[in-house]
Amino acid sequence: MKFSVVIPVYNRPDEIKELLESLTRQTNKNFEIIIVEDGSTNRCEDIVNSFKNQLELRYFYKENSGQGFSRNFGYDLAKGDYFVVFDSDCLIPEHYFEALHNSLSKNYLDAYGGPDRSHYTFTPIQKAISYSMTSLFTTGGIRGNKKHVGVFHPRSFNMGISREVFNKTRGYIITRMAEDLEFSIRIINAGFKVGLIEETYVYHKRRTSFKQFFKQLHFFGRGRINLYRFFPDELKFIHFFPAFFFIFCFLTGLSFFFNASLFFFGLAVLFIYSFLIFVDASIKNNSIYVGLLSVGAAFTQLCGYGIGFISELYKEVSGTKKKV
Repeated sequence: MKFSVVIPVYNRPDEIKELLESLTRQTNKNFEIIIVEDGSTNRCEDIVNSFKNQLELRYFYKENSGQGFSRNFGYDLAKGDYFVVFDSDCLIPEHYFEALHNSLSKNYLDAYGGPDRSHYTFTPIQKAISYSMTSLFTTGGIRGNKKHVGVFHPRSFNMGISREVFNKTRGYIITRMAEDLEFSIRIINAGFKVGLIEETYVYHKRRTSFKQFFKQLHFFGRGRINLYRFFPDELKFIHFFPAFFFIFCFLTGLSFFFNASLFFFGLAVLFIYSFLIFVDASIKNNSIYVGLLSVGAAFTQLCGYGIGFISELYKEVSGTKKKV
């Protein structure tokens, strides 16, 4: 089985270099790579060309259209039997394509997704953010494992589809704001077999500051409501948790001015929650410092997502926003 790897990139040449270096170490090299430069001002063409003696590579530059449509651009050019998508900020373990080939040979899936992990080279903040994004304490743990809630939906930082899936669905119909979830739901609704392959994990780099992380999660929160505009049934109670968390934090702070009992109760709840995260993250990362940062990452994730969710929900209820 020949794989076509599609990687959209926007102003991230250094990340592409590290990603391509990781792909040179694959134990199964039966894949081509299609780099789609999505209107970048800081192009990666020279870096890509430096790997052409080691990898089967093709590079294309196009006007900026967003990551979803850039993936479609790559799908149209793909020569393989099966299309794999990575975000440009991923590192791929050397066994990835061997594990993927073996898994699909034994239990074929029309589309799959893989988990993400933290790499030892990541900064403490990146490790903390990675913990927050994959922890059950922040609902991040509901994706990327076989105990997830409901139907598994592949995410485009690490997923693959058969050529047949693309031919039938024609890929992404929106380019941002939960575009991968919308695509995954259409794949499932079309009757294709979809699942998680745990062995095909990637090391997914995270934002390097809490400010960047907040902006990213704010966008994710908005994306969940945008997905609701296409598939109302996909909005579940658990998706409201970050909004409830933010409201609880806000009301706890507000209660300081009018009700001491409520203030100290809220503070106690948040302290216990923070302590559990600190202990769990410290043990999993073997670092108290990362444990402390993980508390900040969790609050940043939940509040960022919650605020984005609430703001976009308000637009939906007030009728000021349409599908994008």
